[in-house]
Amino acid sequence: MSLTQRVLVLGIGNDILTDDGIGPRIVQQLEKETLPSLFAFQTATVGGLEILEMINGYQGVIFIDAIKTRGGVPGTIYHLTPENFDETLHLTNLHDINFLNALKLGKTLQMNMPDKITILAIEIVEDLEFSVDFSPPIREKFPEILQEVREFLKTIE
Repeated sequence: MSLTQRVLVLGIGNDILTDDGIGPRIVQQLEKETLPSLFAFQTATVGGLEILEMINGYQGVIFIDAIKTRGGVPGTIYHLTPENFDETLHLTNLHDINFLNALKLGKTLQMNMPDKITILAIEIVEDLEFSVDFSPPIREKFPEILQEVREFLKTIE
């Protein structure tokens, strides 16, 4: 299957910042399982311009990232698209442009940007403490979260 026919599942986050590592951990688990060759799997701790090269050439991309919202229930998965927000917490940094501007730049530079972008944002509890372990609520719900992501991927097949 050529690169342009594939969907990239990209886990964003830092796996030593408690729940922030949920995206990469989900992708690492999914990569171990037998899934259709439609999917490619990668992880990243960066956003902005650096992800342009990672997503270039894919037909679609599914970002899996952590999110903290006021009053959010830990473990809730929000299905978003770039049109849903102006900027995310994790897909940008202070020395880079934000995610949406990076996508616009990729199109302006005539890079082969994905036609379909989905963001699975998982409500977390803690992302500022150094730990390789999830917070208790996320650790408890991780199997359910992983299963919900698996079910979502089945809709892409």
